[in-house]
Formats: sequence, C-alpha cells, structure tokens
Amino acid sequence: MNSSNNFDSSKIILAKWKDRFFAWVIDFVIISLISTSIVFISFQYLNQNFEEFITNDGMYVPTSVLFFSYWIILEYKTGQTLGKKIFNLKITNIDGNKPDLISIVISSFGKSFILPLDIILGLIFTNEKRQRIFNKLGRTIIIKIKESSEDSDIKYIKD
Repeated sequence: MNSSNNFDSSKIILAKWKDRFFAWVIDFVIISLISTSIVFISFQYLNQNFEEFITNDGMYVPTSVLFFSYWIILEYKTGQTLGKKIFNLKITNIDGNKPDLISIVISSFGKSFILPLDIILGLIFTNEKRQRIFNKLGRTIIIKIKESSEDSDIKYIKD
C-alpha cells in the first residue's frame, strides 16, 4: 500500500452498506437532476413531447450512460464521487491502492445499468469484503477513510 492513502497500512476499513447507500442516493439525485434538465431542455429546443418520452422509459439509457460516465471519471481521477466524499468513502483495489481504469469501468457498469441485480447477487454471493458482484469482478472495494488530520500538526504564528 502506498503512503498517500489515509489509513493504517495493515488495516483497511470497509465501508458500511448504509454509508454506501446514502452516498449513492446523493449521486443519484445529482445526476438525475442534471440528466432530467438536459433532456427537458433538449426536448424544449427540439419541440418534442417530453411527457411521452418520460412515460415510455426513454430516459433510462441516457441517464444510465450519464451515471456510468460520472462514476468512471470521478472514481478513476479521485477515487470518490460527491456522495462518497461526503461520507468519507473511497473506491480502491482490494489491496487498498488506486484501482486501474478497467476495474473502475467494471465496477461502474453494475451500478449504472443493473444495480438491483448487482446488489442482490452481491449480498447472496459476496465475501467478507462487502462487494457487489461488479465490485468483485473489478476487484474493487469501498473503504472508509479517516478525515485528514494533517492540519493538526500545523501551528499558525502571527508575525
């Protein structure tokens, strides 16, 4: 494990399912608002029937693609989405290091397109690492990180 991680090198604190769920809810609300706004504005501009599009499940694929992109970009760049950041969670590989892009893509696919199935199968077939099926396939885990205590060693002295 590299020293840039925010936890003891011999311990990895796995995130609770509850914290992961609430982090997902925050991400879901953010992306849903953005997706709905984009589609609504597009339909106004194109003079299409927005209500018919919504009732025919026309938003599922575009919204899922937006979720997929959101998770890949943020989790690959920083290990955290906005929801994860609020709950001090981070995606890592099973050793606690930064996962590679393929691992992030695999993990993101499950929660973007088939989350209920991914969770149910994960609960049935998971191991002690609290992984969804696509976390397991991507060899990723979600960890709890400690809040940075680096500032506690800094003392500010006035001139």
